[in-house]
Amino acid sequence: MTDTPAALREAHHADVSGGWLRPAVFGAMDGLVTNIALIAGVGGGGVSAHSIVLTGTAGLVAGAISMGLGEYTSVRSANEQVAAEVAKERRELERHPEAEARELADAWVARGLSRDLATQVAEAVRRDPEEALRVHVREELGVDPDDQPSPWAAAISSFLFFSLGALVPLLTYLFGATELWLALAVGGLGLFAAGAVVARFTNRPWWTSGLRQLLLGAAAAGATYLVGSLIGVSGGL
Repeated sequence: MTDTPAALREAHHADVSGGWLRPAVFGAMDGLVTNIALIAGVGGGGVSAHSIVLTGTAGLVAGAISMGLGEYTSVRSANEQVAAEVAKERRELERHPEAEARELADAWVARGLSRDLATQVAEAVRRDPEEALRVHVREELGVDPDDQPSPWAAAISSFLFFSLGALVPLLTYLFGATELWLALAVGGLGLFAAGAVVARFTNRPWWTSGLRQLLLGAAAAGATYLVGSLIGVSGGL
């Protein structure tokens, strides 16, 4: 079996532009941790199973809406900032093309190209205004102006995956069980599974990624359970 070089394959890198994967991962993890901690907190206070379900459902709905709106606003604001910087760079290229070409050549010289070669390439790029704009934006801002994440994709992805993550620790109650420890155990399994899935995109060992998420969630749940227990005891005095 021959080993085809990665450079000859059409798609040999994952999408790292931040379109849907980042908000999906963040949303799922946040949903899991938020509702596990919320359920642990109110459960530690000694409330009924019905109150836990009501609290967890309210947390799911409020958190999912907040995450969706936050992601939309964040990504759209970032895109608008990039657009403003691209417009600024376009004006500079129109007004001072020679200075911009020298700036581009200087950047390549700093990376190890010879002055003559860097100048020749910069002059060649300068002949095509749109390509010159793309190259200057990539070099100076570190972004691709033609490959910006969609705020709607980020918002919808975050909303859906937060909802799924937040639903996991509620499942045992929705199926009739009333033991807090069982809900927290299922939530812990969800955290471990989510971390293991993330490892698929990062090439980390699945078990270390899963264990990391489990420990972080356990720390949050332990803290809120302690607070809930203290408030519950105080409220009963």
